[in-house]
Amino acid sequence: MNKLPERIRIKDIARLADVSVGTVDRVLHGRTGVSEASRKRVEEILKQLDYQPNMYASALASNKKYLFICLLPQHKEGDYWTDVEVGLNRAVDAFSDFHITLSIIYYDQYEYSSFINSGDEIIKQEPDGVLVAPTVPEITAQFTKKLNDKEIPYIFIDSNVPSLQPLSFFGQNSEQSGYFAARMAMLLGERPKEIVVFRQINEGRLGSNQQENREKGFRKYMQEHFPDSKIVELNLYAKRPDEDEALLDAFFRENPQITCGITFNSKVYIVGEYLLKHNKKDFKIIGYDLLRRNVFCLKEGAVDFLLAQQPTVQGYSGIESLCNHLIFKKEVKPCNYMPITLLTVENIDFYLDAHKK
Repeated sequence: MNKLPERIRIKDIARLADVSVGTVDRVLHGRTGVSEASRKRVEEILKQLDYQPNMYASALASNKKYLFICLLPQHKEGDYWTDVEVGLNRAVDAFSDFHITLSIIYYDQYEYSSFINSGDEIIKQEPDGVLVAPTVPEITAQFTKKLNDKEIPYIFIDSNVPSLQPLSFFGQNSEQSGYFAARMAMLLGERPKEIVVFRQINEGRLGSNQQENREKGFRKYMQEHFPDSKIVELNLYAKRPDEDEALLDAFFRENPQITCGITFNSKVYIVGEYLLKHNKKDFKIIGYDLLRRNVFCLKEGAVDFLLAQQPTVQGYSGIESLCNHLIFKKEVKPCNYMPITLLTVENIDFYLDAHKK
């Protein structure tokens, strides 16, 4: 075999296989119009050379367009999911040369029928790839079965349902996060005999299995290390925010002995703003996510710790992984856990500055 250049080109393969450049191109891209003998010669040369095509250049040259759809919970500007959307849009900009279009469809996280209907709308559009913020596993499974039937790859963000075997997952280990949060809460409250879990519900339903799994991890830690500590629940109603103050009034009036709490959703500011309004400085609380109102409460001393989970990174990485899988034919790592980052008033600004870059 003649000496080959360091970078193998299609024309080098064609010369070695004694076929045309066009024949090699058709074999590489799985097209028809190649005799079996020619195909075998080209494939043997490719095997001998361990040839890896430049997928980036091939994708740039392709005219194929890709439609990605992301299924997210409905939310207001400034909520947790706003940062996920920032990451999604950054990724679309970064990979804009590859003819990517992104559509975002929303569902009511407290209404299972809303998830089902939004999922059906996505199926009708026949996307090339889907990002999903899952709802409860059994409802999510109905949607992913339809995606599997159509061979549409999907990635989970924020919370995972491993049994549904997504192409990839980006988010925290929810149960481990709740386990860690319990440890921090008990340190913060100096091993309180009672602790309250503030929950956001609607008609008895939590907004996500993420919250459910965090609480599961929390209770696991408490059972293992503080089995005698009492866990009290206060349900706040997601669609009736005008009732929050009365519910909190009643709770603090009836439970003056409880001085420590935690919430596993992204709206710890509900409690934090109440504490500020009532100048209540003897209550310690931990929450999740860097909503502006959460950060304000942290800086004002009404919230003691926030746990961050990099929603912008989740959104960006989800799109990037679909590109790697569909366009560049790269292997995608199945499970990608975000770090469990504990933030206080002393380090919050450094974290925020770092994530603006």
